[in-house]
Amino acid sequence: MSTTLIIIIITCVVSITTFSNGSQWDKLSMQPYMVKHHNQWYRFITGGFLHGDYMHLFFNMLTLYFFGRYAEMLFFAITGSKVTYVVYYILAIIAGNIPGFFKHQNDSHYVAIGASGAVSAVLFTTILLYPWEKIYLYFAIGIPAVIYALLFLAYSSYMSKRGMDNIGHDAHIWGAIFGFVAPIVLRPELAQNFLDTLLKR
Repeated sequence: MSTTLIIIIITCVVSITTFSNGSQWDKLSMQPYMVKHHNQWYRFITGGFLHGDYMHLFFNMLTLYFFGRYAEMLFFAITGSKVTYVVYYILAIIAGNIPGFFKHQNDSHYVAIGASGAVSAVLFTTILLYPWEKIYLYFAIGIPAVIYALLFLAYSSYMSKRGMDNIGHDAHIWGAIFGFVAPIVLRPELAQNFLDTLLKR
């Protein structure tokens, strides 16, 4: 069984069991105020395994299912260990939560949940590897991955500044950046490969 599938199963189990367990949901969700004032640093990670509802869970896990295998194969190829991919995934969750922590560390009402930061990381690692592959919106509209990346970052930045919804757009941005940079840190030649692939188009 792939590591990605194991992560999906764990996330589904944790998310679904907390849908009807408010106290457990409250203990595990990312609450910057509780992190700063009560030293509950574990929330940086556990919040990434919770979701607001089945639809939120479904779309995150569907994206992870389709793109996670590429990141998983890459990190195994670099290090020869599946553990590296797990560490990468957890660090991506943390990276996605950092902006929210600094923005809302004194707001006792702010709560963040979801694997969006890590899923964005997985997606952008795939874009690093295959910048001209098509990403299909709504399973119908094919957009080159590198174009999708630019649109994704522009939209997330715009919506983050507006702050008109409850979606963690900052988590999307920082997760995406982490997913693009982390593989390059381990294997710098990936940056040149990315540029070469863009220019060969």
